[in-house]
Parts: sequence; structure tokens; C-alpha cells
Amino acid sequence: MTSTGIRLHAPAPGWNIAADVVVVGSGVAGLTTALRCEAAGLRTVVVTKARLDDGSTRWAQGGIAAALGEGDTPEQHLDDTLVAGAGLCDEEAVRILVTEGPDAVRRLIATGAHFDESEAGDLELTREGGHHRRRIAHAGGDATGAEISRALVEAVRARGLRTIENALVLDLLTDADGRTAGVTLHVMGEGQHDGVGAVHAPAVVLATGGMGQVFSATTNPSVSTGDGVALALRAGAEVSDLEFVQFHPTVLFLGPDAEGQQPLVSEAVRGEGAHLVDADGVRFMAGRHELAELAPRDIVAKGIMRRMQEQDAEHMFLDARHFGADMWENRFPTILAACRAHGIDPVHEPIPIAPAAHYASGGVRTDDHGRTTVPGLYACGEVACTGVHGANRLASNSLLEGLVYAERIAADIGASQVANGLHARVPAPFEHPEKPAHPLLAPEARFAIQRTMSRGAGVLRSAGSLATAADALQRLHSDARDALDENGKTAEPGVDTWEATNLLCVARVLVAAARLRQETRGCHWREDHAERDDTAWRRHIVVRLNPDRTLAVHTTDTADFPPTRQYRQPHQEQ
Repeated sequence: MTSTGIRLHAPAPGWNIAADVVVVGSGVAGLTTALRCEAAGLRTVVVTKARLDDGSTRWAQGGIAAALGEGDTPEQHLDDTLVAGAGLCDEEAVRILVTEGPDAVRRLIATGAHFDESEAGDLELTREGGHHRRRIAHAGGDATGAEISRALVEAVRARGLRTIENALVLDLLTDADGRTAGVTLHVMGEGQHDGVGAVHAPAVVLATGGMGQVFSATTNPSVSTGDGVALALRAGAEVSDLEFVQFHPTVLFLGPDAEGQQPLVSEAVRGEGAHLVDADGVRFMAGRHELAELAPRDIVAKGIMRRMQEQDAEHMFLDARHFGADMWENRFPTILAACRAHGIDPVHEPIPIAPAAHYASGGVRTDDHGRTTVPGLYACGEVACTGVHGANRLASNSLLEGLVYAERIAADIGASQVANGLHARVPAPFEHPEKPAHPLLAPEARFAIQRTMSRGAGVLRSAGSLATAADALQRLHSDARDALDENGKTAEPGVDTWEATNLLCVARVLVAAARLRQETRGCHWREDHAERDDTAWRRHIVVRLNPDRTLAVHTTDTADFPPTRQYRQPHQEQ
């Protein structure tokens, strides 16, 4: 059993365990996949970077979108999603999402998730940006993710699924035929499973979440360092649409030098009637879009940034003083507490806000069953690019995507294991690979990457800013590569160096794609190409990592997006 492609510098595994499927990640996508696989009789191991409930899911405030309300239909949900995706959604993938979504939510409720209800006992639904109907189910007012995480974690523990916490996944393993055969990982403080080891399994599901930590200011937790995308690239898989990073319009502004995870002010606040205003109290989104503050997120973020530029301001304001204390305390208790912890009382004053990195619409390229271009490797949730989001995610579609595609992945794994007779298979003993090693960066490189990306590849992008970012990232890559190639030296293996290396990997791909896409579309905003160009750029940018660690960049028509179909030959190497 060997690793495929490029690998991270790491010690040889000192322990190993066997399973039918290993799920990497413990958010809504990962735990739903694991529960469905376990229910199908598959030996399932869940690997998670921190604790089971420490992923991005628990930070989701607004809710989960599905056509559950009276008068709403999957077709209407599909239309809103396609509009938000700015011409790059895969319509079949969206149709799967909106038609299978309502029942998937009902199964989540049956698993134990409790959503807010009206006095009549019906689901209490709200609106968010880009939705023309109230179709957002929420829990605890503004603590939907925390409730979903609680329910899934309790179900996992009740069913006795094997879990490995505090484990950073390193690389994919393959067998002699090139099929997935498990992962290597580093565990911190797990007793018998401590240090670097391996989980051998014929199916691996990446549900590792996003890569928001590639920017200085983000709503993502500290664990969101693009580990799944980087692993997939090293394994030879394709990634797509990485230039489309959604910047949430309303993130609590903590100052121009604030770094790391920033408090989110949910879109649901605007859905309930809050207004965006400038320092003079003027509503600036009215007249810019038919939905004003409830326009799709890319439009609202651009509106905020334009007003900030016009007024040379560091932030704008979200005014919801008219809600009153009772509504704030009952509908948005989490946001209220976060604001007050930072000295802002939204009951009596507007909230200072500015856009910050939030959600990656792109990721590891998959088909409609979550299969990647590497046999046996699946991806689900924010780490994946199913084609659902296109150039801009519709608010609250992410939790639904995690649910729907997790169930499809579990069904596909179950069917393939039965068909191929893999259920009883015992993986071959591990052999430490002699494959090209990816040079490791020193931990402090993380901050250099984040500042480079925020300055050059943030909300506002141009040829100049992206070229500067690309040069800075290339210097970091070249210095580490040259040191490794010339004298075998690299940074000391460890969580901090592995994370920095993963961040550099995804940052290079993001910048390469953003430089190539010379238009403004969705959440990709080029100041030097201000218009959307459907003639040249209604296409996807697909990237893979070459064995020499350079990037191979492809484009493919929207009709050819799923990797099971043929796409155009590479036309650019970087």
C-alpha cells in the first residue's frame, strides 16, 4: 500500500487500524455520512481535527434552507440558487439539492435536531439574502449550527461509532491499483493512537470544511486551514472554482488590524428587517437591487465596499435598534452576546460591520454522488465543489448541501462495497512511501500568507494586486522547495508547519484561478474587469498539482462540469 502523488514530510506511521470507510471531519457533512454508513453496516471511523463539535457547523447562525413552507416549491428554491450562482451552477446538482433537501431536513429532525416552531407547532421559517420566500429553518434563534452539531454528535456517540479526535489528516493512501486505501494522520493526546498513524479503508470521505484561515479576517474557526483541498491536490485530484470565496457582508468590525476568527452577524438579522446604513444613517442598498439588504451576498458585500470607498471609511453599520430588547434577546441571543462582549449594544446602537472571508464556493471537484477524480475518494460539504454554488453560494444552502450529498455518498459507498466485495477486505500492511515530498513552511509563514491574501486576493482584486500576491506566495514556495531540493532541509514536521504548508497550497491555487478569470462574477470581483463576461468566462477553472509541484490549470464549459464527463485539455501551466 502506497501514497499517491506528493506527500507531506512526516514520520512513518507508528500505528494503524482498519475500517470500511474513514470520514475526515465532524460537521454536518461528515457526521451525516458516518451515521448513514454505519446504518448500512459499514465499519466506519470518524477522524476530526479537534473535538467532535469543534468544526464550522456549530458556528452557523442563520439556518438551513429548504422548501418546507406553505406555497414554497423546490423549483422556486432552484431558481433562487441559480440566480445567486451567477451562471456557473450545475443545474442538475442544484435540482438534486432542492428536491431531496426537504426530506433530508426531516430525517435530521428525526435524528434529534430541534428547530424553532410557531405557537401552532409548525416550523418557524425566515428569509435571508437571495431568497424570495421564507424557507430558512432555524434553531435557538440564531444557534442553528450548534443545535445540528449537538444532535449529530449525540447520535454518533449513542451508536458507538469509532472516533479519533484531535487528529490532523496528512495524506491519502492508495493500493497497487491506484484506488484509495486510507489516510495517514497525526493524533495529539489520544493514548494508544498518538503521533502519526494510518487508518486503512477502501473509501475515504473528505468533509474537512473550508479554508477561511487563508485570509487574515474570517468567520471560520482556526481549524479551517484547507487541509482537505491540499490533501486532495497532493493525491492527484482536481479542484475547481477556488477563486470564488464568499465574503460575508456583515461581520462585526473589530478594528483594521484584527486577525483570525471574527464574530458573524447573521444574514437572518437583515432577513428580519435590519438596515445597512453609513455613518450618516443613510440606507445605501436601497435602489441598488430589488431586494436591497436582502440581495445575494456578493452584491451586498460589493455595495458595502463601494460605500466604504466613497466615504473613505473602514466599516459601515447594521441598524436593528427598532427590533427592541425582547426580539434581540429571544431571536438573536448569540449575536447579542457577541456584540456586547465587544462593547457594542445593538439594542441601542448600530453595529459596525465589514465583509470578511466566509465560505469557499469551490473545492475538490465531485460528481453528483460526491466522487472525486481519484477512485474511492469522496468529498462533501465546504471542502467539495459539487456545482451547487456556482460563483456565489445562496444563503443557508451549505448545511442543506452537507445533508443531501452526505446521504448520496453513503449510499454510493454502500453500493460499491457490496458490488466490489470490499466489505470483507483487509487492507495490505502499510509501507512507508518513497514519493516526492512537499516542502514544509515554518509556522510563521501562516501570517505572511494571510496578509498577502487579504491585501491582494480579498474582496477587491485586480491584475496588479493578484500579481503581487502571486509573487509573494511563489517566493515562500520557492524558498522552501529550493532548501528541500538542494540540501534536504525543511521545517520541522508538526501541526503548525503542516497547516502553514496546506494554506500555501490552497492560496497558490486560489490566486492562479483569480488571475486567470478576467471578469467580475459572483463573489469574484476584478476591479480591472468590472463586468461579467458570459462569452469568454461562463466556464469553470479546474486545477491539479503536478508531480514537480507546479500547477496545471484547465478550463471546462459549464455543461462539462462533473468529472465523469470529458473536459478540455490543459491550456496553461504555472
